[in-house]
Amino acid sequence: MPGSRTGRPPAQRAVRGPAASRPPRDNPVARLRARARKGWDRPLTAYYLILGGSLLITGLGLVMVYSASQITALQLSLPGSYFFRKQFLAAVIGAGLLFAASRMPVKLHRALAYPILAGAVFLMVLVQVPGIGVAVNGNQNWISLGGSFQIQPSEFGKLALVLWGADLLARKQDRKMLTQWKHMLMPLVPVAFMLLGLIMIGGDMGTAIILTAILFGLLWVAGAPTRLFTGVLSVAAVLGLILIRTSPNRMARLSCIGATEPGPNDTCWQAVHGIYALASGGLFGSGLGASVEKWGQLPEAHTDFIFAVTGEELGLAGTLSVLALFAALGYAGIRVAGRTEDPFVRYAAGGVTTWITAQAVINIGAVLGLLPIAGVPLPLFSYGGSALLPTMFAIGLLIAFARDEPAARAALAMRQPRFGRKRGAGGGGSIRSPRRWNTMRRRASAARTSGER
Repeated sequence: MPGSRTGRPPAQRAVRGPAASRPPRDNPVARLRARARKGWDRPLTAYYLILGGSLLITGLGLVMVYSASQITALQLSLPGSYFFRKQFLAAVIGAGLLFAASRMPVKLHRALAYPILAGAVFLMVLVQVPGIGVAVNGNQNWISLGGSFQIQPSEFGKLALVLWGADLLARKQDRKMLTQWKHMLMPLVPVAFMLLGLIMIGGDMGTAIILTAILFGLLWVAGAPTRLFTGVLSVAAVLGLILIRTSPNRMARLSCIGATEPGPNDTCWQAVHGIYALASGGLFGSGLGASVEKWGQLPEAHTDFIFAVTGEELGLAGTLSVLALFAALGYAGIRVAGRTEDPFVRYAAGGVTTWITAQAVINIGAVLGLLPIAGVPLPLFSYGGSALLPTMFAIGLLIAFARDEPAARAALAMRQPRFGRKRGAGGGGSIRSPRRWNTMRRRASAARTSGER
């Protein structure tokens, strides 16, 4: 064997064996997806989404009401914070209603269904009494409470239909009567049409659309057959078409879908300036309080078109945040309705979710120019105490239903307060749970060396 140049034998190269199989790299996207799925499946996810989402929407709504209403208040020779103070007062009262509704048992919610329905019908009849009802923007649907405070009874009609309809369908399901179409429709549809008639007498087409959506939501959750559902939908569509065709104002609103110019006589002025506000906001907006359209160019900037002012001041990021909060709220409501075994909870949660989701879609669709302007506020966000109070009570219903799930009850029961633990009988330290004591004992044993006793 020839040697190397140095005279030393050549080094023997080690024969490499087969490459050891490396463990697969952890995919961060898959890990994040698994963690998100695990988080969504937790028993208290719906509870936190409903509570946190509703509070965030209400809080951001208060900020935007203050920003969007200052110019309108000054034009009316009122203090700049006038509308904000009224909305803040309504939010405080609504928070009390939300807390009370979230702590009520389901039996009490069902017991309140008939009194709330009777009170709503009574107030909606009083609206048409001369001297009591007040007309606002051409619609006779308000009652004056004295001073600057007014109430819109049709807003409470939404809550009444949800509670009463859910109780009615739950009782019929317990008696196995929902298999017949007449029991599914009677008397739910006639009572809903009575409420619609009282609303339409005052000319409030937007609230009537929301009430119709609630009716369809209840029928859908109750499992109405497709033919029955289609029949009721066709009747409602024909009636709505007749009401639109017989009103020049409603026909003008329908013609403003997708408009880019105000048109003759400035018919589409509000719709077009809503688009202008959204377009000028850009990605992050012009800044809170820096809206230009709210200076008299955009009508109803703090009520029906507050989403346009949000887009102008907070930009695309702000509007997408609002959409994400409503999407989370809708998902949580659907989850509560789908996981419960109580028929009343299922119907009530489905009705409330349909109500809030449909109203948000109609309001935002009108601001975007995709739907006709219906004159409905953005739930929990727009100015208006009459709309905020029943909506927050309905949110309290969803919170109560989310807490009442068996898994959620068990998760809440396992929680222990960090402070104020019970003292022992001898006045010693706080009583530790066996799990915590065992954990501490294991840690102490692991810390000892082999020679310690």
